[in-house]
Amino acid sequence: MNILRPIRVYFNIRPDLEEKQYIVSEITKGISFRGANLWILITAIFIASLGLNVNSTAVIIGAMLISPLMGPIIGMGLAVGIYDLDLLKRAAKNFSIATVISVLTATIYFLISPLGDAQSELLARTSPTVFDVLIAFFGGAAGIIALSTRGGKSGNVLPGVAIATALMPPLCTAGYGIASGSLRFFLGAIYLFFINTVFISLATAIGVRMMKFPAHSFLTAERAKKAKRILSVVVIATIAPAVVMTVNIIRTSIFENNVHRFVTSELSQSGTQILTSSADRQGGTLRIVAVGREISDSLQRVAEGRLASYGLSGFQLNVIQGVQSDSLLARSIQLEQHTSTQASDHQKLLELSTENSALAERLSEYGLYEEYARELRSELAVLFPSVRSLSLAPVVEVQTDTTLSSRYIAVLLGLESGKALPAPEQAKLQQWFKARVPADSLVFITKPTPEK
Repeated sequence: MNILRPIRVYFNIRPDLEEKQYIVSEITKGISFRGANLWILITAIFIASLGLNVNSTAVIIGAMLISPLMGPIIGMGLAVGIYDLDLLKRAAKNFSIATVISVLTATIYFLISPLGDAQSELLARTSPTVFDVLIAFFGGAAGIIALSTRGGKSGNVLPGVAIATALMPPLCTAGYGIASGSLRFFLGAIYLFFINTVFISLATAIGVRMMKFPAHSFLTAERAKKAKRILSVVVIATIAPAVVMTVNIIRTSIFENNVHRFVTSELSQSGTQILTSSADRQGGTLRIVAVGREISDSLQRVAEGRLASYGLSGFQLNVIQGVQSDSLLARSIQLEQHTSTQASDHQKLLELSTENSALAERLSEYGLYEEYARELRSELAVLFPSVRSLSLAPVVEVQTDTTLSSRYIAVLLGLESGKALPAPEQAKLQQWFKARVPADSLVFITKPTPEK
């Protein structure tokens, strides 16, 4: 005991606690969504939607800092912790209003926004992981400690909690799902928002009980008993599905980690780049897409024999690589499309893009322009003899002072040493390329070809 006493001094927060009734009063004030709070929430949603749309992390962080969305969530946790049924009703009502208005605001923005593509920041807000659960829980714990102690509210704890728990982006992503007609986006984002909300409130309720906040006083013992019974039912009904979801998230995270360890340990080799790995649990297939140096059949057989060591027994290994990678990927996408009408085909492609957009783009660009260059070289040698070499490559140009970027195809021409194309010849060559290469924008670069 004497050894632990000096340590407890450092961890004891009771001397820093505010007066309990004052803390309850301050948290209660923060649950209201009327007037200024409501307009601040709407503007924060617009800012967060803009940040998600242009894929700007800095803008999203700014929106989370000014959002008042934490108020009713902390209020619900406090109400559960002190057994205040009336406060829980008010907090839940304001929370529901804030949620609906946030999703409607984001939906309106994405309906009128000219930028319709789903960026990586949007995609990240549709697939909750076990880390989101832990971040929400510890964020809620930090929030109630900061609100309950002197100086906590004026420091950087609450802004940090608002950023870490990231409540705004899922709501904006849910609005994007409605605007784009994507049920996957909407359900995934609401799923993440629900998980965050429940575990922030849970951490708040636990913190309130550990700091021994006085329970709410009731007029009669019978009313107190009834209120506690209702609160218990509400808590169980809320926590139970969240726990089930969290268990599923943990299982998925463990499975994905096993797949990653298998790919890293068994299939990595010098000169080979693993673009993506995906597992079809129903079909029992682990699909690997690789470019560069081919993975030999013998290495694939050895790796497949070690699947059970990574908790992947029953799976078959399917490695997509080489020149067939593009066509094989296209076939796998076609096999997943089960609808026949044009509208349903478009919807299915939109859903698949959330999983394979980065992969499809990288694979298509990997060999597409190399094939174009090989097809054009014979004609180029006849029409423009002074051009000795040709390279085509997709290029992304980013600005250092803005979030904008531009994409174009770079045409690198190697000219015969000591020669240059006259201006009329250059114009003719550019017109010829624009007619032959299907691209919106071409940039021409010339260089002398060194003599052999």
